[in-house]
Amino acid sequence: MARSTITIAVLFASVVHVANARADGLARYEITGDGIATSLTGAPGDAVRGRTLALARTTTCILCHSGPFPEARFQGDLAPDLTGAGNRWTASQLRLRLVDASRFNPDTIMPSYYRNEGLVRVGRNFAEKPILSATEIEDIVAFLATLRD
Repeated sequence: MARSTITIAVLFASVVHVANARADGLARYEITGDGIATSLTGAPGDAVRGRTLALARTTTCILCHSGPFPEARFQGDLAPDLTGAGNRWTASQLRLRLVDASRFNPDTIMPSYYRNEGLVRVGRNFAEKPILSATEIEDIVAFLATLRD
């Protein structure tokens, strides 16, 4: 009896997980107002990993943004300074900015990190897939939310 209950619970959990994914593999999310209130992964991100990602040249954050990162050389000045980002924006707003910055400014040069349709000038390696995973988005959101004045 207990074994069948466990099997049913595992099957139910699998169905719920699949229901939260879109056909293209991206997590479902709902934009409410000026943000995405719910985590893309269903769990909070890791701020330490988020800091590492934000400072990595592969995510391009630091190429355009500057912030309280004394060890990072050649910080950008094309976009807002990230100092105090956690005071200026909620986690919900930060999440939407990372997922699809064009929702705020259609002419932005900031990439839509968690979108795979309607993009132009996409490199072959990024065609039909997001730049960042849902986990990476959540990690960066967790980190940016820690940046307080």
